[in-house]
Amino acid sequence: MQVEALERIMLVEDEEDIRAVAEVALESVGGFTLKTCSSGHEALEAIEKFAPQLVILDVMMPGMDGPETLRGIRELADFAGTPAVFMTAKVQSDEIASYLAEGAVDVIPKPFDPMTLASQILEIWRSSRFIG
Repeated sequence: MQVEALERIMLVEDEEDIRAVAEVALESVGGFTLKTCSSGHEALEAIEKFAPQLVILDVMMPGMDGPETLRGIRELADFAGTPAVFMTAKVQSDEIASYLAEGAVDVIPKPFDPMTLASQILEIWRSSRFIG
């Protein structure tokens, strides 16, 4: 089975330095087209126009956190099945289980390795294509 190539990723992260590192990791190293958003509200406003194939969400953000943002994304018919990955420092087994229960396909621990982030995302993308 041929897996659709991953090209467009939306990153929702409130911390500017983490966004900057992830941007280099995903655009320069990974070659992806990346849309970064600093909040869940910004992501929901931009998602229709950008049409990401995969969304990476910080869990803890002011205003609207990652799980709330994901619920908002799931309410949009065109993005109800878009794979979502949480990126967080909160990676106890019960926390990971709750993120997966929220509908995430995987969780990437922070701090992440910028040199391997793109390959991690590609691996998640490939495995998520066979799940749903």
